[in-house]
Amino acid sequence: MTDLAKIRNFSIVAHIDHGKSTLADRLIQETGTVETREMKEQLLDSMDIERERGITIKANTVRIDYLADDGEQYVLNLIDTPGHVDFAYEVSRSMRAVEGSLLVVDSSQGVEAQTLANVYHAIEANHEIVPVLNKIDLPASDCDRVAEQIEDVIGIDATGAIQVSAKTGQGIHETLEAIVKELPAPEGNRDAPLKAMLVDSWYDAYLGVIVLVRVIDGVLRKGDRIKMMQNGSVHPVDRIGVFKPEMTMIDELGPGEIGFLTASIKQVRDTRVGDTITHEKKGCAEPLPGFKPAQPVVFCGLFPVDNAEFEDLRDSIEKLALNDASFSYEMETSAALGFGFRCGFLGLLHLEVIRDRIEREYNIELITTAPSVIYHVHMRDGTMLELHNPADMPDLTHVDHIEEPRIKATILVPDEYLGDVLKLCQDRRGIQLDLTYAGSRAMVVYDLPLNEVVFDFYDRLKSVTKGYASFDYQLTGYREDFLVKMTVLVNEDPVDALSTMVHRDRAEQRGRALVEKLKELIPRHMFKIPIQAAIGGRVVARETLSAMRKDVTAKCYGGDVSRKKKLLEKQKAGKKKMRQFGKVEIPQQAFINALKMDD
Repeated sequence: MTDLAKIRNFSIVAHIDHGKSTLADRLIQETGTVETREMKEQLLDSMDIERERGITIKANTVRIDYLADDGEQYVLNLIDTPGHVDFAYEVSRSMRAVEGSLLVVDSSQGVEAQTLANVYHAIEANHEIVPVLNKIDLPASDCDRVAEQIEDVIGIDATGAIQVSAKTGQGIHETLEAIVKELPAPEGNRDAPLKAMLVDSWYDAYLGVIVLVRVIDGVLRKGDRIKMMQNGSVHPVDRIGVFKPEMTMIDELGPGEIGFLTASIKQVRDTRVGDTITHEKKGCAEPLPGFKPAQPVVFCGLFPVDNAEFEDLRDSIEKLALNDASFSYEMETSAALGFGFRCGFLGLLHLEVIRDRIEREYNIELITTAPSVIYHVHMRDGTMLELHNPADMPDLTHVDHIEEPRIKATILVPDEYLGDVLKLCQDRRGIQLDLTYAGSRAMVVYDLPLNEVVFDFYDRLKSVTKGYASFDYQLTGYREDFLVKMTVLVNEDPVDALSTMVHRDRAEQRGRALVEKLKELIPRHMFKIPIQAAIGGRVVARETLSAMRKDVTAKCYGGDVSRKKKLLEKQKAGKKKMRQFGKVEIPQQAFINALKMDD
């Protein structure tokens, strides 16, 4: 049993690549939680894909025992959170389980867009925040400037910010002391009925579902019968433990503690993140407020390249959905691609990560269709449809108007690239809301349509600013605009995987770019192929792919010219017939490359 006053629960928040996971490694190493021979880089990032890309995707937790300078023994529960905007959901829910945050800022780069977004999550959760300036071993490090920037942009007092190099280990002891002295201890009543928050859950092949919990009041013991308050299901607790980073079994979890339990739960779906866990008999009266469920923002179709692998794809998607509550899917069929799934993601990085995991962990080759967002289609009869896939667009005669999702985007960019960023946002139908300066960097706030951002906005932003801009966004709602569905026809057959929603004023330009690109990507056949972009019944752009020609007159030596003509006429008639019945092969890469718009 741990004394409440000796517990500190905190998370590490920062922009991508500002050194959260490395700082977590050093804290674990400094306190001797893991033996030196078992230490490795990014210790808490367990997935291969996290280690490869050097990013954190899942928030991970570890319990550290620390003997402070005042001679007292403390228990520190650390949650390492992702920094990328797609995983802001992971961040906001980790914040609810802890009382304080270490705000890590790179002392050479300063405050970035995600730093702001993640700090606001922490402030919303009423956290005590300790600023930490990392990477002071770099020659470009400038702690005074960055401390001033933290005060200007975020409004947190940074005069006593701890200066750290997570790489060399400098300043780590001071960080641990600051955690103990400046962060508040959790509050809770040991004698009250059990009230615990379900922070996360994932599936383990041996133990079933593992549930990460933060106990608010009461005590959770092995053998208790617990009840999930959202769905009322009851489970007996088999094991209770904490992560040091490997699982360590204990007998009970008291108030303020973070640990895990297993209770022979078969499906992760039965454990809703944000749910309240209590005892079956003497339970608590009121559940905790919980979290808003994650809303998928981007939708795209996943199809197996080989149709025989459809069942394997279904298994792999079901297994991934077990561990990722924010990923949704439903079956769909496409004339061009066969059977597949329409999947919802939190953003493009989330989409890439899931796609990579299916291809790597389950060895299935995938075709990914163009990402699209949810449109609200208001019909003449007053009903409203949610349109996930442009191919399902209803007949326009019944449609009154279409609304598209808008976002509020915050971009931090060095002064010299400001013009390029403003032009990029104008090109994407953006409306400027605000422009302020923090030192030599501009902070631009834009209202942008999500479907313009979802495809390659981030790549374009990085290229026009040489990688110096940082970008963060949140959804603000729906607004009506003049949108139309553009269909692509290859050899007069519509290819539903290439249907997109475009703004009417841009349709011709988009259509022309698309057909020109497809002309380069589709290999030539024995017959000529028209490639068209159409809106409704009207073709707005067309290219023709010329036919390959076999030399049918090769076997004629000399002789009468009419014989050659006869053979050529016969070939022409054959090609006409071929074109009538010919099926055009479109390579897998064409689907993806055709939709990357280089303005």
